[in-house]
Formats: sequence, C-alpha cells, structure tokens
Amino acid sequence: MSAERIHYRTAVVGGQEIFYREAGSPDAPALLLLHGFPTSSHMFRDLIPKLAARYHVIAPDHLGFGYSSAPSAKEYAYTFDNLAALTREFTEQLGLTRFALYIQDYGAPIGLRLALAHPERITAIVTQNGNAYTEGLGEAWEAPLALIADRTPETEAPVREIRTLEGIKWQYLHGLPDPSLVSPDAYHYDAALMAREGQDAIQLDLMADYGSNFDLYPVFQEYFRTSGIPLLAVWGAHDEIFVPAGALAFLRDLPEAEVHLLPTGHFALETHAAQIASLIDDFLTRNL
Repeated sequence: MSAERIHYRTAVVGGQEIFYREAGSPDAPALLLLHGFPTSSHMFRDLIPKLAARYHVIAPDHLGFGYSSAPSAKEYAYTFDNLAALTREFTEQLGLTRFALYIQDYGAPIGLRLALAHPERITAIVTQNGNAYTEGLGEAWEAPLALIADRTPETEAPVREIRTLEGIKWQYLHGLPDPSLVSPDAYHYDAALMAREGQDAIQLDLMADYGSNFDLYPVFQEYFRTSGIPLLAVWGAHDEIFVPAGALAFLRDLPEAEVHLLPTGHFALETHAAQIASLIDDFLTRNL
C-alpha cells in the first residue's frame, strides 16, 4: 500500500456497510481516527496525507454517517454502546490489535468505550475537542441537555436546528478569527448528508442517548488514572461546544498529558491540520 495514496474502502460489519479511508503501510504504527457529529471521515481529508508516510491511518464513518450504511432508527438502535461495539468489531475485522486513537466530539465516547473494553489494544490517545469531563460542556449544550433530561416534541425542536445547514455552519465557523479559512465545501457536505431521509430520527436518538456518556465520565477518568495512557489534547480554544476547560481537565487524571489550545474552533482541522499533524507526529514518535 503506497503511503502517498488514500484508499476508500467498505467493510461489512455486523451486516452493515462501514465505509473507511485508509492510508500508510500496514506495518507502521496504527492510528484510528474517529469523527464526531455531524461529519464523517471527510473531516480527516487534510490530516491523513500528512500522517500516512509514518503511520497506518484508518478513518471509518460511523453507522448513520458519511458513506456508511444508515438503517432507519426503527431497524437499528442508535446508541453509543452500539456504535462502539460496531467500531470494535470493525477494528477486529481489519486485524487492528494495537492502535492509537484520535477522538473528536462523538468519536470520544465511542473510542473511550473501546479503551475500556480492551485497554491493552490502545497505545495512545489524541483528543481534539473530544470530551470526557462535565466542565468541558459549553453553552451550546443547553438544548441537547434539555432533550436528554426529557425527550418531548418541544425539546426535540431546537435540537433539530443543530443539524440544519445554518446549525452546521455555526459549528464550523463560530469562534474563528478568520472564517474565510474554512472551505464552505465542509459544512455543505455535512448538511447534505444530514438532510437525507431518516436522519432526523437517527440523530435525535443519538443526541438523546448522549446522557449515557455522562454516566461513563467517572469510568473514563478512572481508566486514565489507572492506565497512565499517553494523551495529547489539541483543542480549539474558541469552541463553545466542548470548551477548553475540558482539555485542561485531562491533566487532573493524567498529569503528564500534553495540552495545546489552538486559536480556532470546534473543527480545528479545518484551519490547523498541518500544526495538528506535526504535534501528533512528535507525540507518537516519543510515546510509541
């Protein structure tokens, strides 16, 4: 496999088609990239080529996102437990026995469930606005928290707005010193996929289930303390979804963690892919 080429593949896992991007030599240290809401492995399009010469990089689309299958919410129970189980089966099918994690947004509770299930498989963690602490929840969580507390038509309505074009555009551009650095292709791509039939129920179910992640925060934190896993936090300092306090909180349980607050927002790769790639390469070189 040429390190210069990105391969676009599909694996059938648990009867579902999981799309993924893959680059780098299978003999190199593995890095699993797990995206967040409302995007897909597309968010790693600039990062993958910058890491592929030294790492075996794999970036799947979660079920219901990107080019992976999206069975209706009546056919499949969209919970973070189920997405994590599917991701774990995906890694096993690809023969990934040891790998570092890159976690962002929804990718964080999915990836950290993998670490809880098989800590011996995880070599390091890179978290980019991937939260594991209550202090990391920003003001943007007001509507989702109301839905989590009591799912009604009234609490669903404002959450629906989050996955509209304007809601997604806000996630990409809010807090950026220079929004013109972000290609509109990114948020229009996400918005088009989020507008597909069936996405309303899928995304409401996942957002309503996000409270299950809060319940696991103390368990994640215990994992950090007992494992001493090498951890790099590269965080958009202007993110109002997962605020910088969430990045700094890792130091409480992992005093040797490395934290970098970058002058950007929730989707830091849109503006700082080169810098993040350099930080990851340096971090993994020293820790793997």
